[in-house]
Amino acid sequence: MVKTGNTIPNLRHLRAFREVAVRQSVSAAAESVYLSQPAITQAIAKLEDTLGVTLFDRRSGGMFVTEPGNRLLDRVTRMLDYLRAGAREAARVGHKKGARGFANFDSLLTSAQLRALVAVARTGNFTLAARNTGISQPALHRASRDLERLSGMALFNKASCGIELTRPAAILAQHTKLALSELEQAFAEIDEWLGRDTGRIVVGTMPLARSFVLPRAINALLSDRPEVAISVVDGPYDTLLSGLRHGEIDLLIGALRMPPPIEDVRQDLLFDDPLAVVARVDHPLAGRRNLTRSDLLAYPWIVPREGTPTRQHFDCVISGEEGAARIGMIESSSLSLIRSLLADSDRLTLISDHQVRREVETGLLARLDFALPGTARPIGVTTRSDWRPTATQEAFLGHLRAAGKMI
Repeated sequence: MVKTGNTIPNLRHLRAFREVAVRQSVSAAAESVYLSQPAITQAIAKLEDTLGVTLFDRRSGGMFVTEPGNRLLDRVTRMLDYLRAGAREAARVGHKKGARGFANFDSLLTSAQLRALVAVARTGNFTLAARNTGISQPALHRASRDLERLSGMALFNKASCGIELTRPAAILAQHTKLALSELEQAFAEIDEWLGRDTGRIVVGTMPLARSFVLPRAINALLSDRPEVAISVVDGPYDTLLSGLRHGEIDLLIGALRMPPPIEDVRQDLLFDDPLAVVARVDHPLAGRRNLTRSDLLAYPWIVPREGTPTRQHFDCVISGEEGAARIGMIESSSLSLIRSLLADSDRLTLISDHQVRREVETGLLARLDFALPGTARPIGVTTRSDWRPTATQEAFLGHLRAAGKMI
């Protein structure tokens, strides 16, 4: 399968393909993209050879896209739309009176310039960017200067720790990453059509989804589509959200934010997850009914760090103003550490019920009988509002929904 990573197909070839598909004519497309008819014919042949499919049904009445050609057309159109929107937004923010640049510079962008922009955005350093892309540093500098010349804007500023993107450059980089994500989707869909389901799904995950829903969905997908690659990225919500909005992550799974944090994402509920007081299965309080706060405060606790929603519930519902449970308190959000600490002590913890589902089912831990009304949090999937999943990604979403219904 072709990957866009460090090798972005020639943008002029992609533009030529789109024009031929729309106009159903090589000669008409040649006038639009300023390429000769032989150059366009050669560009399409190279794309077909690279992708391993026939993109056009060549008839006496014109050029008509095949099914894989139609898949590529849809994604290339979305890709070029992202580049156009990014260029216009960057120009709106960054152009100054008297600036020299092309009005529609997105139509002049090259693969080398996009590679340079994305690489510098990711590394903040020309040397590292050149090393990561496998091209020489002088060539990377040249592509960056050409991009600034075309756009008529300053895109890169020297900083104490390397290179910083200007605001217009950051806008253009975000849209470029989304554009390249569409190209990845195109190649994945063509591979699916060829019967080679070798797509890749990048999942950003927060703690509340890792214990049951995500593993179950992954196993279910791979049992049907064993060649699919899945990359799971852990991290704080803000970092994962940024990756999602830049096209580096396909979807986030975890606690939903109410209201949504920004207008360009969509949130879909999988299940509501209440908190539970948990201890080792043979704890003195295990099996006792109608426990009180006094019962719980007689034992030491493991709690998340201050500022987290669970810690706020603990401070409000269990510890109270007197803070008695702070004696001998351990602060941690590591499930493996919490599990080990509980197993060898009489400590208690307040934790997501879903997070310890497996441990409770296997008899390692026990939920204590203490009511915690109003602590349920919505757990679900966050995606970009305009994201269009491939068939494999749609199947994965289906497995996530099915696992959520089992909670």
